[in-house]
Amino acid sequence: MQIGSYEIRLEKRVGLTPLQAALISGLAVVFALALFSVVLLIDGVSPVEGYQEIFSYGFANTSGLVPTISRAVFLLLCTIAFIIPYRAGLWNIGMTGQLYMGSIAAFAVVLLFGGRLSRSAELSPAVVIPLMMLAAMVAGSLYGAIAGFLKGKWDINEIVVTMILNFIAFWLVSEMIKEGGPLMNPGGRGESFELPDSLRPPLVLGSPFTTYLALLLAALVHLFFARTRLGFQIRAFGRNPAAARYAGISPLKISLLVFIVGGAIAGLAGYHYFAAVPGVYKIARNYNVFGDLAFYGIIIGLISLGNPLASIPVALLFGGLSIGGRFAQGKLNLRFGVDYALLGILMIALVAFQFFYQNRVLITRQEKELDAGIPH
Repeated sequence: MQIGSYEIRLEKRVGLTPLQAALISGLAVVFALALFSVVLLIDGVSPVEGYQEIFSYGFANTSGLVPTISRAVFLLLCTIAFIIPYRAGLWNIGMTGQLYMGSIAAFAVVLLFGGRLSRSAELSPAVVIPLMMLAAMVAGSLYGAIAGFLKGKWDINEIVVTMILNFIAFWLVSEMIKEGGPLMNPGGRGESFELPDSLRPPLVLGSPFTTYLALLLAALVHLFFARTRLGFQIRAFGRNPAAARYAGISPLKISLLVFIVGGAIAGLAGYHYFAAVPGVYKIARNYNVFGDLAFYGIIIGLISLGNPLASIPVALLFGGLSIGGRFAQGKLNLRFGVDYALLGILMIALVAFQFFYQNRVLITRQEKELDAGIPH
């Protein structure tokens, strides 16, 4: 495109370093915050004041930091659950259903041990908590395996299957916690029973213990794809399924494996939010909100280019902005849903700026090439 004496053209990138990706994502965040400033101004709030409240509560206030970390851990687990199939060229849109099944299984363990009717029930946390986590991971993996088997065996679209499974799991949770359901709250308030005090894990260094488990999983998944033969096979299958089949890599094996492991991690996300986050300790009536949050794992996974370590700061950013946005909404009398509006604008900006992951903009004038400001 010619503008005066300047020619603007696109050039495909041959590669992208982590620093370049971080710079592009940083520009996207700045752009998103600038756009959201319009929303704040419409509500009669100074962007400086609004962002001060959002960031200080979400990332610096002791009352907001624990919810921020808890939400970031949830998003990170959902992101890893997406990334593992994604590296095989498959799309796990079913983290919501898998975490629902994981939460049902975790609370079913408590039910079997007789912990439904009394918060004072004395159950051994050293026994029951590991069983809850194991049950959540097994349930999530089995639910994920359905999509993996259908994809690997008959090439049935995994996106369609996982979306259908999400709806099934949603209504199954509803049946479990409604009045008369096996997991219902004895008060009949449309939510599950609350965990006994003995099964409410304490914070470790100010964070849920699942925080450190999620960080460990991110590191292990990164090493798995970078250093192991099976990780290489999964990546090879994702890049060229036909060549991978020719090399003897089984589509059924790969599809099953990535969905089983991804489903297990999504199931763990269900345990984390409903059983390990302070102030929750039950499958809440608005459990669908947490299911909807799981979809942000897809966005975070794409932004981080399928790198679980790179997804950690992005998950923390999303978590802090959502918690801080909800706080600012109440304190500054902003319109309802402003926290999700902020996440939505951020998500759109980050996705749009992925264009610059693949391309760089060049401006040419009199044979002299100048960069347009986009890192390359």
